[in-house]
Amino acid sequence: MSATSLKPSPWWTPDVHADRRPFLMARNRIQAALRGWFAARDFIEVDTATLQVSPGNEAHLHAFETAAIGHAGTKTPLYLHTSPEFACKKLLAAGERRIACFAHVYRNRERGPLHHPEFTMLEWYRAGETYDVLMADCGEMLALAAEVAGASQLTYRGATCDPALSPERLTVADAFTRHAGIDLLATIRPDGSTDRAALATAMRTAGLRVAEDDTWADLFSRVLVEKVEPGLGFGRATILCEYPTAEAALARPAPHDPRVAERFELYACGVELANAFGELTDAAEQRRRFEMEMAEKARVYGETYPLDEDFLAALAMMPEASGIALGFDRLVMLATGASRIDQVLWAPVAETQP
Repeated sequence: MSATSLKPSPWWTPDVHADRRPFLMARNRIQAALRGWFAARDFIEVDTATLQVSPGNEAHLHAFETAAIGHAGTKTPLYLHTSPEFACKKLLAAGERRIACFAHVYRNRERGPLHHPEFTMLEWYRAGETYDVLMADCGEMLALAAEVAGASQLTYRGATCDPALSPERLTVADAFTRHAGIDLLATIRPDGSTDRAALATAMRTAGLRVAEDDTWADLFSRVLVEKVEPGLGFGRATILCEYPTAEAALARPAPHDPRVAERFELYACGVELANAFGELTDAAEQRRRFEMEMAEKARVYGETYPLDEDFLAALAMMPEASGIALGFDRLVMLATGASRIDQVLWAPVAETQP
């Protein structure tokens, strides 16, 4: 007998479905409204392939692996994508200017109230436009989702956020100062490289745990998760922007300071909703960053994913652009007041158990 089995799931029983159905109908209305929003702004909706030669090259994202079997029985590894990003950027290289995509995406090792192994990612890209425009998009989408759901507030487990208010814009450095009392930029050198010792000292002074084998990235993530994120998106949404370049593998450096990059994340009710970039289009630099990410993945998890050479070739032809990935299911949760992601999924994946 196998070590794990599938846990029976009651989502399809009539009584459970009746409880979930109001959330699901609101999901459909929100999706239809967002499609109308994109169409009114001359976006083309695209549909990308789920199977890819690379699922993405971020160290802490985990993919589902499969294989294509050829006529001779040979196997070629393939992966279920963790994002439609690579395919969408190839379409930008092909000449599309504004595209949007509701994509089913897959992430392993993720399950909980806000995580599901298969979920819907809404991504959209604007060629020739800055990521500041995406910030404005986010504010409009929060308001639209709440309006369509018939909600005056976004809610999650007792927390509220007014979607009618423009999101607060807060740099990561200012957030570290405000919520943790740490001068983050003092731990990043002028060329964008990081100073682990400086961050470790600042964290110890702030009373935060530091382990001997923690990297700078580990320490950064601990402050972000333990001190910063719990204070974001209450009362009004928060746009957390200007991430350290070392924490923005797909974003270009900010023109005013190479220590930080054109990356922002959107939070509401303490929940991360979206991740956006002023897109990096330097193929050589992107390759270097991917290789660093995979080296870190090998160090931590003992595995790596291949690089998508097609993507790197397309990146050299891609125009300047901004792009964003938004967790559509989480947006529906906040607009409807659902407490678990499976409440807003039409057919949740069965859970495994020992």
